[in-house]
Amino acid sequence: MRAWVLALLGFVLVGAIVATFVTQTRNDHPAVITAAPTTAAAPAPPNTLTPAEQAAGWKLLFDGKTTAGWRGYRQDKVPDGWQVIDGALDRVRNCGDLITLEKYASFELTADWRIAPGGNSGIMYHITEDYPEPGMSGPECQILDNVGGEDPQKAGWCYGLYRPPIDPKTGQPLDATHPAGQWNTTRLLVDGPHVTHWMNGVKYVEYDLWSDDWNQRVAHSKFTAWPKFARAKSGYICLQDHGAEVAFRNVKIRVIGKADGK
Repeated sequence: MRAWVLALLGFVLVGAIVATFVTQTRNDHPAVITAAPTTAAAPAPPNTLTPAEQAAGWKLLFDGKTTAGWRGYRQDKVPDGWQVIDGALDRVRNCGDLITLEKYASFELTADWRIAPGGNSGIMYHITEDYPEPGMSGPECQILDNVGGEDPQKAGWCYGLYRPPIDPKTGQPLDATHPAGQWNTTRLLVDGPHVTHWMNGVKYVEYDLWSDDWNQRVAHSKFTAWPKFARAKSGYICLQDHGAEVAFRNVKIRVIGKADGK
């Protein structure tokens, strides 16, 4: 037999032996060859509290099913223009602002919101009912479609008083919002006089109520027309009806100290 034929037969024989060994190894150690895929933990359902949040003192201001815990501004019930739709507290037509039944002094608040194209709304705090409109008595964290909205005060700003720093990439105030129709998350920390706003996890503004800087800004703003503006040290939390559809979910609060009455 020619030498090249013998070499070919030898190569085939060695290949068969190796294949048998590999097959046997896979059968003996399948976990080494085929690992189970890993999956990320599912996010918590909307309008729920995790055990950690409950332990930290958080509570829901909106349960995702009812309007319990709210009433209309200067009203004794929730106006029917605010409805619960698909787990969101949705302002579907003009009807007035909502306020909490309880008053709050120091607190941490988070809320998801979704604004219609061109829309405008807001979250206010330390609201009293001394004036015809809630924005005359307490500060507002603006909600806006930053692209289609016409108000120069953008989402996340302390309305008329404080805005985020300039973003060097755009030369404009920092903007971390998502487009109209998508969910955004606002976080407010009101710790005594010290207040901080976050938008989608990005810190926007930080200020001290009743400080010299605060008082000077108020004195040079439209709020000087209302002497009681931002003088209360506790008050209602307000969701604004500003003429556009807006929806809220995951509205949660953690009191620092105690809620101040009802």
